[in-house]
Amino acid sequence: MTTAEPMTGPEAPAHDRAAAAVLPAPPEAALRVRPLRQATLHRHDARVAVPTYDRGALTPAVVHLSMGGFSRAHQLIYFDELAERRISTEWGVVGVGLRRRHLQEALVPQDHLYTVVERSPDGERARVVGVMVDYLYAPDDPAAVLDRLSDPRTRLVTLTITAGGYLLDPHTRAFRADDPDVARDLAEPSAPSTVFGYLVEALDRRRRAALAPFTVVSCDNLHRNGEATRASVVGLARLRDEVLARWIDDRVAFPSSMVDRITPQTPPEERAALAARYGVDDRWPVVTEPFSQWFIEDVFSSGRPPLDEVGVHFVPDVGDYELMKTRLLNASHSALGHLGSLAGYIRMDQLMGDPVFAAYVARLMDDEVTPLVPEPDGVDLAAYKDTLLHRFANPAIADRLSRLCRRGSAKLPQHLLPSLRQSRVEGRSAPLLTLAVAGWCRYLRGTDDAGRPLPLEDPRAAELQALALEGRGDPRPLLAVRPVFGDLGDDPAFVADLSRALARLDRLGARAAVAATLAARPLPR
Repeated sequence: MTTAEPMTGPEAPAHDRAAAAVLPAPPEAALRVRPLRQATLHRHDARVAVPTYDRGALTPAVVHLSMGGFSRAHQLIYFDELAERRISTEWGVVGVGLRRRHLQEALVPQDHLYTVVERSPDGERARVVGVMVDYLYAPDDPAAVLDRLSDPRTRLVTLTITAGGYLLDPHTRAFRADDPDVARDLAEPSAPSTVFGYLVEALDRRRRAALAPFTVVSCDNLHRNGEATRASVVGLARLRDEVLARWIDDRVAFPSSMVDRITPQTPPEERAALAARYGVDDRWPVVTEPFSQWFIEDVFSSGRPPLDEVGVHFVPDVGDYELMKTRLLNASHSALGHLGSLAGYIRMDQLMGDPVFAAYVARLMDDEVTPLVPEPDGVDLAAYKDTLLHRFANPAIADRLSRLCRRGSAKLPQHLLPSLRQSRVEGRSAPLLTLAVAGWCRYLRGTDDAGRPLPLEDPRAAELQALALEGRGDPRPLLAVRPVFGDLGDDPAFVADLSRALARLDRLGARAAVAATLAARPLPR
């Protein structure tokens, strides 16, 4: 088992071959733009790093459910490195789409190749990733997805389905057996509606065929995501067959993991930029930062991929690493996203150029979150926080605040409210965390401080906006939404603190309210 080395900077896998692709943009006239596919790779290798391994030798051992930009910039890079460094070709990846077919339309004509562009203030480098061997769109052909999952070669299933996709009560973490999609999965197990329907049916087929089960690794920002995945899979299986549920509970490994790499959505203009700079016509490239981390609990059902040789950390317990990331990075994202949007900022790097907001997030992490977070083995928390501030300020990524504000009703209970709740239990002052919650409440009204409309992308958007507009400066209607706030609304002192923070936002505007809260917050001794 490999344990984490001290982390004082980015923990990305090595990019020896990608380093050769850090090139100045060649004159446009010198470039001939060619589509990206297997037959054209040799035409691109002078400008971008391309796979040098035999893609035909890859074994399809990994199925990733709900493929998107993050998984292509994170998990697949590590598997690509295994093949590129000649460590192993036994871990090829099959991607599966669950809700939208856009990636299938982009990847199939490209032989499942795609480009990842890493950007930092010092420049950029591009690489073509070749480890994906197939891509399936589940609604079109659920049988093909079940066949892949049931294939004896499949040894690992990874997930990025977002925290809201786990069919668990947000507070008790009990399986929601009354969900309508669960009823459909029970009625038609061969045409599942949910990720867990696919997993349960495939595991049942493997059990009946006397095949070893695969390992299931969640890569979502969810507390103890392995335990959450187990609860959903076993919960659904129990509604079908108690014997199957016991077999899954006894035989299937659900290691928790912590993943980290800031990966904004790729806007359409990035395709044109990639073509102009490198001559690569990629239908859906990915742009990301250099930093990358992946911690996985060292428990596997059917063989462990040698990911520790390319930068992944296998650890006995991922809990402290998860807390570090969700309470420092993800909570800071939520706080800055809502408050910065109210102040009229569009991008994270622009916001971090404002000394008021830069001071706010540094003090939030140092004063109110760090005292509640255990320092994981091998981690220097001070260095980690310094790295976060540099990552937030990366102008080459230009992360949009609107991305950070999506699904706030799911993110706040996972990332921000636990620190606030713990602070209150321990009798600690938490005005900066409280202001972050007030920022979300104010954001839900749908306009910034100048009256400009704000996007509200949330599964509970209509309900939450109506309550925010009803209450205005009174947070009690929103605090009554227990799936988000739990019993925090029953705490009169918290209600009073949140009301004062909301009043300050309404009276001063977000930027001045942040500055005033900082001025009133005593420096720690």
